[in-house]
Amino acid sequence: MERVKLCTLSTLIILLQSPSTVQVTVSSSVPRVEVPENADAVLSCVFRTERDNNPRIEWKKKDKDVSFVYFDGKFRGDFHGRAEIEGATVTLKKVTQKDTGEYRCEISAPLDTVTLGETNVTLKVLVPPHTPSCEIPSSALTGSVVELRCNDKQSVPPASYRWYKDNALLTLSHKTNVTYSLNTITGTLRFDTVSRADTGQYHCEAFNGLGSKSCVGKHMQIDDVNISAIIAAAVAVIVLISVCFLGVCYAHRHGYFSKGHRGRSFWIPQCHGTAHISSQNLHRADDINSSNYNTPLHNPQDFKHTQSFML
Repeated sequence: MERVKLCTLSTLIILLQSPSTVQVTVSSSVPRVEVPENADAVLSCVFRTERDNNPRIEWKKKDKDVSFVYFDGKFRGDFHGRAEIEGATVTLKKVTQKDTGEYRCEISAPLDTVTLGETNVTLKVLVPPHTPSCEIPSSALTGSVVELRCNDKQSVPPASYRWYKDNALLTLSHKTNVTYSLNTITGTLRFDTVSRADTGQYHCEAFNGLGSKSCVGKHMQIDDVNISAIIAAAVAVIVLISVCFLGVCYAHRHGYFSKGHRGRSFWIPQCHGTAHISSQNLHRADDINSSNYNTPLHNPQDFKHTQSFML
């Protein structure tokens, strides 16, 4: 019995004298950080080591590539001169949207049993809305479909949208006389059948939890369809088509589209009417007259007035 007690006591003494094997541990008290633009962001990193009282501290940013933030006791790149470290916790000064991303704190303790520990901190930089771009038509016809658009691509979190007519907020209503629909996420104001009552000054407001911005208002005029002008235009088109058709019929009737000869046709007046001959016959008659000017015509009855050709 005494031997058993002696063995147990020896084991206990050995365990008390042997060093404890506690691996390096790294954690963050705030793993997700959200701060407004131009504010300071604190990236928390807390560690504990087994033996190493002077571990190596590194901060890296994970983006498309991994880049150093803090290495070998110095801040690197864009963080040089605008960040400070206390223990392993880093404070970034006046952050911008470019600083948004995931950061990793790494602690290396070569003297420990487990030599490396790490933790991740996600930084999200919040951006208030900028002046949104607004698409507002200056005019439209009654009964047509009209869409007004509003957009701000820079706000974080993404902005929601409100529309105003004559400085009065437009809201979704169950009334039967409402002719529009609103999408507060996309910023679209749609009129399926716009009416003259929708004429007015419109502007859009983008907003999130950090603030709001509005675009410059623009007047939209809704006019009735001009039925008289449409009828007058239709009548003018019909008259024009009729004139062209009658002209084609007249030309065809009088032989303008004849395929007998490439030359034009001529008319020769007679006592009892007008004789129609082709330019080929006319040229033949001219040849006879030029070759034998004093020779009378063989058939004087063929033409009553030989010098009354009409071109």
